[in-house]
Amino acid sequence: MKSAQELVAAAKSEIVEVSLDEAEAAVLAADVLIDVREGNEFRDGHIGGAMSIPRGLLEFILSTDEALQDRSRDIVVYCKSSGRAALAAKTMQEMGYLHVRSIAGGFDAWQDSGKPVAHPPKPDFD
Repeated sequence: MKSAQELVAAAKSEIVEVSLDEAEAAVLAADVLIDVREGNEFRDGHIGGAMSIPRGLLEFILSTDEALQDRSRDIVVYCKSSGRAALAAKTMQEMGYLHVRSIAGGFDAWQDSGKPVAHPPKPDFD
């Protein structure tokens, strides 16, 4: 039986991870940027232009959203620290997506390095 850490390590050995130094260029070049964290994490801040698809829903949304059916698109995924994103990238490869990359260190590394963070607008109840 494998632990979560072993599953992540195995996934990381089979996917492409971009370093934090390469992340901004990868994000700008990507056709699709996917944040696989939970919705509350996304609302607290995310990389600009990212779409929120929680890891637990990824396979189902990829299978039903017509905009995500093109498996030749350049896709970058990220999560908090890179574990969920590695598992997501591996799953996407297994689903036939050809150009999937993950950001090493995830959103925490992105934010800690001072890279720009987007925040969704707060609802105005006035």
